Amino acid sequence: MPISPNFTSIYEQEFELSFLNCYPNGLLKYTDLCNFIQVVAGNHADLGGISYSDMQTQNQAWVVSRMRLEIAKLPKWRDKVVVKTWIKTLENSRSIRCIEFYLNDEKIIGCETFWVVINTKTRKPDILALPHNHFEKIDSNATNSPTDKINTNEEFKKVGTKKVLFSDLDVVNHANNVKYLEWCLDYENPKNLLLSKVKAFDMNFMRELNLNNEAIIAKSSNDTESIFTISLEDKMAYALKIEWK
Repeated sequence: MPISPNFTSIYEQEFELSFLNCYPNGLLKYTDLCNFIQVVAGNHADLGGISYSDMQTQNQAWVVSRMRLEIAKLPKWRDKVVVKTWIKTLENSRSIRCIEFYLNDEKIIGCETFWVVINTKTRKPDILALPHNHFEKIDSNATNSPTDKINTNEEFKKVGTKKVLFSDLDVVNHANNVKYLEWCLDYENPKNLLLSKVKAFDMNFMRELNLNNEAIIAKSSNDTESIFTISLEDKMAYALKIEWK
């Protein structure tokens, strides 16, 4: 698709939260929060001519490699939130995209995401083949700390297994990144989630999981943080760190 006449380097989109987006306490689900991030990033890419459809002409796609979310508070059912996004860096096969959530002009959530271009035939990193100079690279942070590699040199205990089902797949034909978070949070204490005790999430995406893969979910935790890993055949595919308030 050509670059939209409505394209701007900083993109904003408003969402009104429905009951489908919320936990039993009426607050936004952490998984739906991440879905909104995917939607806004995708819409901005559409307007700028580097969407999935555009990139498929070169057998390419964006995949998220790391993500950090810092949460001051969660919006609730019927709230209208404004989500703002911009590209901080984009060079060769890598890009950092920032996202912020606002409620009544107050910033409530910040997110930094690290993306990689892959070739959808070889499934390996690839240099972005489409023009992107029209995206102004804005050197402004959305989080207090950047995305980082999670330390997984801990003592982990297996808490469950997960077989990748058809409903877990996305348009790139692998388990969507939000599914990893969903699977891990199912093994967390629901009270901690309902009481909004999450201060921050860090996520590392290391390998794809595909249909019928059977992965192992493991956990290590203390009073200030929980770390989850998802592994396939002894190779780590995903790591999640939750910082608690």
